[in-house]
Amino acid sequence: MSLPSGIRWCLSLVMLNVVLLAPVWLLHGGPRQHWMALEAFLLAGGLALLPSAGRFVGLRWPLVALIMTVLLVGLGDVATHLAFGRSLNLYFDLPLLRSVFHLLEGNLGGPVASLISLLGLILLAVTAWLLAKMLASLQGRARRPRAVVGAWGMLAVSGMLILAEFDEVRPLPVARTPLLDTLQFQGQQWIETRRAHRDFAERMASSPVQETALPGLAGRDVVLVFVESYGISALFDDRYARVLDPRLDGMAERLDAAGLSVASGLLDSPIRGGQSWLAHATLLSGLRIDNSLWYRLMLDSERTTLVDDFRATGHRTLAVMPAITMAWPEGRAYGFDEIHAAADLEYAGPPLNWVTMPDQYTLHHFQTQIRNGSAASQHAESAPLFAQLALISSHAPWTPILPVLDDWSAVGDGSVFARWEDAGESPDQLWQDLERVRDHYARSLDYALGASLRWAEDFVDEQTLMILLGDHQPAPLITGDNASGAVPVHVISGDAGLLEPFLARGFVSGLHPPRPDGYPDGEVAGQQALRGWLHEAFGVKETTGE
Repeated sequence: MSLPSGIRWCLSLVMLNVVLLAPVWLLHGGPRQHWMALEAFLLAGGLALLPSAGRFVGLRWPLVALIMTVLLVGLGDVATHLAFGRSLNLYFDLPLLRSVFHLLEGNLGGPVASLISLLGLILLAVTAWLLAKMLASLQGRARRPRAVVGAWGMLAVSGMLILAEFDEVRPLPVARTPLLDTLQFQGQQWIETRRAHRDFAERMASSPVQETALPGLAGRDVVLVFVESYGISALFDDRYARVLDPRLDGMAERLDAAGLSVASGLLDSPIRGGQSWLAHATLLSGLRIDNSLWYRLMLDSERTTLVDDFRATGHRTLAVMPAITMAWPEGRAYGFDEIHAAADLEYAGPPLNWVTMPDQYTLHHFQTQIRNGSAASQHAESAPLFAQLALISSHAPWTPILPVLDDWSAVGDGSVFARWEDAGESPDQLWQDLERVRDHYARSLDYALGASLRWAEDFVDEQTLMILLGDHQPAPLITGDNASGAVPVHVISGDAGLLEPFLARGFVSGLHPPRPDGYPDGEVAGQQALRGWLHEAFGVKETTGE
């Protein structure tokens, strides 16, 4: 039994209204404040007055394309807010689509990731078909005089309210213009980003930073270790500090007993929730890199980095990147002497969801096979190394949680970790409960810090400077929407003199950094500042530029 045309028309209007407002509701927690999309009423009134046959029939398909595009952009904006704590920027976020698929593939496997992608495409096709049916139900329905008057009235009122929105006047607080707002915001952002693109390129060209030898670190190994998703919230949010404080307190005692000095502070990361490579680029280059476009421009430019500085000092430079499973031309662009990606690390154990290998294995392989093994024997014995390690055990989905093995020799080729392959909850089980996700986040960081600091206890000496820091805060669902972007930094060495420049910058002794309000003016320096600090403390001259 078919519904009367008037009821079908009203249902189509309601459904169109829901489609337009769905991203707004997802972003702001439902239709509590805004439940009317003015464009839905404008389109409904306009379509009702048009004939449902003839040349106007094809009009619905451009409208479907427009609405679907805005819907996808809106949903992408919601996802970007949840993952990175910022708005979607089409200018440089489109390349991240591949990264989303690779994240699914790492957590759920290739077949499941492909199935999810296929189902997503099918859902989009079905949504577009339903939207076309809705618009067809709206078109040409104003046949009688009263219906024509009503359609014209709807068209006029919604049009006036939309014009008022352009003047930043909102006489109807429950109404929004989601379609127009999205198009206007993305268009303006596109223009501003293009302008910033040009300014950024000009700034790099006009103020280059020359490579600077660091004689104050000559002959010493410098090990730069990034801990995935290790942000300030891990130490100052009670939900996570109760897990991590005992680890830091216990390791502080052990490091002191091993004759090691520690200074801790904070640096502000340029990103939140993901894209760790931007944090790496920021720290290495001394230039704030907060998007993929800036990253590409920096790598394609002649700008030097810490890799160049340490090579000029006589160091062997290398990157240990267990998350890299495909070609990584960026590593060559940095100019590392060696790149040890996942396939080069000889791991014989199982992958643990997204994590290709546990952090303790990465550190063990670095120590035995790279720092002191066959790779080291190919270089002059006196050549120190500058190594960047990017640890990944604290990357989502944060399951399973491993223990830190007391005996490093037991790590072997990694096959010992096979016993944890199916341990704990699967990602799809865990992520049904947000509080359990947060608990696993803290426990995964406890493991990552435990492995890193145990390595420091056993293998850092007076000829080693270790800089252990977070790459970025985790996603806002872990930290909250207004959390600081700062990350903890721990500087460790058997030579206390190497820590003095950091203490002069506001760092404090021990593994607990000061709170942000403990810094002058409450401002935490960005990760890009570290390169300049090293130049000033250990270099032959003061750098210029950013």
